[in-house]
Amino acid sequence: MSIEQQPSLPPVLRPANPPRRQLSELASRFARAVRGDIEGVSLSGITLATADLRPGEAFVAIQGVNRHGADFAGTAAEKGAVAVITDEPGALIAEPTGLPIIVVDDPRGVLGDLSAWVYGTGADDPLPLLLATTGTNGKTSVSHLLAGILDQIGVVSGLSSTAERHIAGEVIVSRLTTPEASEMHALLALMREREVEAVAVEVSAQALSRHRVDGIRFDVAGFTNLSHDHLDDYADMEEYFEAKLPLFRPDRAKRGVICLDSPSGAIVVDRAEVPVVTVGTPSIAADPESASAADWVVVIDDERAAGTTFTMTGPEGSLTTTVPVIGPHMAANAALAIVMLLEGGYEWTRIVDALTRDGGIRAYLPGRTQLVSGERGPAVFVDFGHSPDAFEKTLAAVRRVTPGKVLMLFGADGDRDASKRFDMARTAVEGSDILVVTDHHPRFEDPASIRATLVEGARKARPDAEIHEASPPENAIVTAVGLVGDGDAILWAGPGHQDYRDIRGMRTPYSARELAAALLRAAGWPVPDSQWPVPYPDED
Repeated sequence: MSIEQQPSLPPVLRPANPPRRQLSELASRFARAVRGDIEGVSLSGITLATADLRPGEAFVAIQGVNRHGADFAGTAAEKGAVAVITDEPGALIAEPTGLPIIVVDDPRGVLGDLSAWVYGTGADDPLPLLLATTGTNGKTSVSHLLAGILDQIGVVSGLSSTAERHIAGEVIVSRLTTPEASEMHALLALMREREVEAVAVEVSAQALSRHRVDGIRFDVAGFTNLSHDHLDDYADMEEYFEAKLPLFRPDRAKRGVICLDSPSGAIVVDRAEVPVVTVGTPSIAADPESASAADWVVVIDDERAAGTTFTMTGPEGSLTTTVPVIGPHMAANAALAIVMLLEGGYEWTRIVDALTRDGGIRAYLPGRTQLVSGERGPAVFVDFGHSPDAFEKTLAAVRRVTPGKVLMLFGADGDRDASKRFDMARTAVEGSDILVVTDHHPRFEDPASIRATLVEGARKARPDAEIHEASPPENAIVTAVGLVGDGDAILWAGPGHQDYRDIRGMRTPYSARELAAALLRAAGWPVPDSQWPVPYPDED
């Protein structure tokens, strides 16, 4: 693939045999007004994007930042759309297509309920067990741990995360952390069709704010933590936190499982409008006393580069097991996943027997403190973390399993929350022996300016620190590998599982995992053969 090429976006997933719905019934349920003849017109799906539209579906046109979706109604008609669903301004734009137009006040606001009706995936419809996880850090890890444990106990499972979609063993890469409502409901309909029993869904704050999980009532909702992030989307941390709380209302979930390791956990417990169970890890909690009083308490037994062993104790008994990634925070994530499964109705003995039989949790966590090096030479971990809190926890975990020096290699997103950059740099330099600042997704910002901010923040925090600046990342990993040796460690934070960089709107193919492995081999260090999936998500 040449550097100019853009990797293909993964497909939108739909059921093979979608229900047929009458447009007249849709109009009677949702329309404020109707333009054109709708009698006898049926539809088999619904979509926001003409690129994903299939013949027989309705096209939902929403006002965007720069253009109205109705500007693409002509393309939708050419591709076989049977109707346009839009607001009054959109109806005027779409009228020349000759398609029937269903006028609603707020197309995005009603999209979830529309999609649930079209695909038969509303709260009262028969669906798999639905497990949602929200929080700043750990959402993806908990979701993949849920899917892994479900597989271990013999459950046909589904997954929707930042990295991947899983449907009964089939793996497809993701677009967004949480799909748009039309895609989410189509995915659930497909999973039901494939006889999936339980689904783990990663739910971002943006998903709740932007109506992506409207029309869905989760059986169990989990909360990991809250820390500085996404202030490009929210005015402040309070607004960001408030965006997550609706997941713990009766219209969104039946039950909740809350981690008490961050101060926000106790607030979620107080504000939740559904029954909740708590999980705490006193050794890493901001308030160890509160974490010790949780319904389920997690104790870290051992930390190694290959995984973390922990014991969790609660109302059902005790379990000692291992999660296949480093860090007490990963043990906390694993315990949260296990308790969510218990609250979802799976028996404690069934889970304990499976994990004991397998010698621990078997789950692939793409790009989450992923070890790409071999038994000799520097340990190299590639991680998706891109917040100060994630840096602090992961650096501390790497430090505990590293006898030598710890080198931190990282960059920062362009056109995203710039207010966290100084804190990212401070946390990175305070937790490492050597710091290498490079580029991540510059997008439309000047990457040199982003790096300068990070270097400035690091030097203010530790004027005497060893700090290097290298661009692009292909050069930075060369610098990093040249600065360490056997017994040392490199934490490359940011890229994780992603196989591209966003440079001025162009998604340039590149894999931190493959680059790191190649450089280690070139330096003479053994590297295990890897068969990594080729994900292509948007971060959210």
